[in-house]
Amino acid sequence: MARLTATAAAALLLAGSASAHYHLLYPATIGFAFNVEPNGPCGGFTPDFSKDNVTDFHVDGDNIALDLLHPQGTWLFRATLDQTASSDNWTQLFPETQQVGLGNFCEPQITVPASWAGQKGVLGVIVDAPDGLLYQCASVNFVSGKSPSVQSVCTNSSGVTASFVTDANLAALASGKGSVSSATGTGTAAGSAPSNTASGTTSPSPTKNAAAGPVGGSLPLGNALGVVLLAMVGSAYMLL
Repeated sequence: MARLTATAAAALLLAGSASAHYHLLYPATIGFAFNVEPNGPCGGFTPDFSKDNVTDFHVDGDNIALDLLHPQGTWLFRATLDQTASSDNWTQLFPETQQVGLGNFCEPQITVPASWAGQKGVLGVIVDAPDGLLYQCASVNFVSGKSPSVQSVCTNSSGVTASFVTDANLAALASGKGSVSSATGTGTAAGSAPSNTASGTTSPSPTKNAAAGPVGGSLPLGNALGVVLLAMVGSAYMLL
């Protein structure tokens, strides 16, 4: 009985790991659903400024706060003035940044082109994680100046580190390719390292990148594994 109980507990733990993705804590996400987070450009959701929680985002520096549920992932921050996020007109905002360690991660000084102040747009966040590319978006008002404060959710969990990298799986999105297939696993090469709470002062030359298409109709690997493991748990309890 003890052996079966241990097996069930291990299966539950693995099921939780299989469903690990990430959460966009700030600005407010337009939506999150595990099954469709791999669907670009906005994780299966479409911006709707009449209904979304629209956040003011300061062009001279503002927060992007995240919660990564994987031990490692590489972030790409981008934005567009296309309020539908449907065109191939994205601008990369910051160098690709690899997070190592589970939990909260924040870039407190992400800048956008100053000429965007006074306009509405969509901020997009992509992570290249062990289970592929994952997307979320926020509907924002671009406003002048620099954020006067750091959001309470803009924190770094203990043990989390970050560094600038070059990620082959994100390169097409950063350089303007129309769509990419979600790749499993990260494809990164180390670069210069920012501090644990990155300052966001590095300003890459803006590049246009395109909205990525859906991964496909098949059940994501994480979901499939979770279903199998939960079935194992049920069988184990039936034998107790």
